[in-house]
Amino acid sequence: MPTRTRVLFHLSAASLLLGAAIGAQAANLGFLSDTPISYMRQRDNDSIKHAVMSALNDRKDGESVTWVNDGTGNSVKIDATISMDSTSTQGGRTCRSLAVVLRAKGQSMNLRPNFCKEGGAWQLQKR
Repeated sequence: MPTRTRVLFHLSAASLLLGAAIGAQAANLGFLSDTPISYMRQRDNDSIKHAVMSALNDRKDGESVTWVNDGTGNSVKIDATISMDSTSTQGGRTCRSLAVVLRAKGQSMNLRPNFCKEGGAWQLQKR
């Protein structure tokens, strides 16, 4: 193959491989498009955050609350069950684990966040 043809061939092959890799990566994340969290908007996030903070402050271990996105302006109905799992205290630090089940359009999603506070506001803990 002449040099110019070889360069064009390699560029074409690289472009095809790059396109296939991008398509494969997008396909791998396609499962997220139908999860309840994909339908949530900022007002939904703000509303459920308020419900979680309320549950952290007011509910005992073993108790649950239900949240619904009524009034957020989202045309997709989303609801959640927020269950208080356990509380631990060490020194002045209190930590709580929760189970959150989000539901929308026939799909559900389970979340297991942990929150801690030391005198101030509850903070989501990274794992």
